[in-house]
Amino acid sequence: MVQTSVIGCGNMGSALIKGLHRAGNHTVTACDLDPDALESVADYCERTTSDVSEAADADVVVVAVKPDIVGAVLSDLELSPDQTLLSIAAGVSTDYVEARTDANVVRIMPNLAAETGDMAAAVTGDDVPDEVRELLADVGEFAEIDEAQMDIATAVNGSGPAFVFYLIQAMTEAGVEGGLEEADAETLAAQTFKGAAETVLRSDEDIEDLIDAVCSPNGTTIEGMEVLWDSDVQENVAAAVTAAEERSAELASGLNDE
Repeated sequence: MVQTSVIGCGNMGSALIKGLHRAGNHTVTACDLDPDALESVADYCERTTSDVSEAADADVVVVAVKPDIVGAVLSDLELSPDQTLLSIAAGVSTDYVEARTDANVVRIMPNLAAETGDMAAAVTGDDVPDEVRELLADVGEFAEIDEAQMDIATAVNGSGPAFVFYLIQAMTEAGVEGGLEEADAETLAAQTFKGAAETVLRSDEDIEDLIDAVCSPNGTTIEGMEVLWDSDVQENVAAAVTAAEERSAELASGLNDE
């Protein structure tokens, strides 16, 4: 069992706690100043506390707070070189964290699907220990990347779920307009995204080949794809990702100016 502490029990921190509980391979301590936040995760961890020093006694210490209070948390957090600090604060560079702790620092950009074991995470650090890889594998899939790529990764997998929710909503509304009940349309749209994503992850074929496999000549799918190919959808999705990437870089710049 890996001893893990999660400091910050907001949306991402609580999703990670619930995902680790679901995996069953971790002893988790949750830390937050908000009693309601601690109450919301109490059933998914071994201990809750509002004292950062109590959360410091773990193999892996996850800092899951907002970027503007990372510095304050780190100033109260005393860790040793044989511990790993896992930072998930958007726009907070590894260098910034390393300058404020003696622990081995690993930076990740996860997403809320950690709760269901379907998380996508980008990981960077000079030394990513096996216990961190095991932790991440227990709650989803991950890719190890360079620090310089974290802003774009933040946009793709950190902000990406909201973009996918938007597309699921659009397909749901189209189904409703066509006569489906809203609940039925939402189930069909969401499960279709889930199944398509799983196919991409498990298949050796590239995405263009997968599209071709669904598009029978003169069939229904090719008619719909012709509309998408002739539209600005791809450019608009890329623009959304770029906007999120630029905001991540702005957050990092603001911290570096402190």
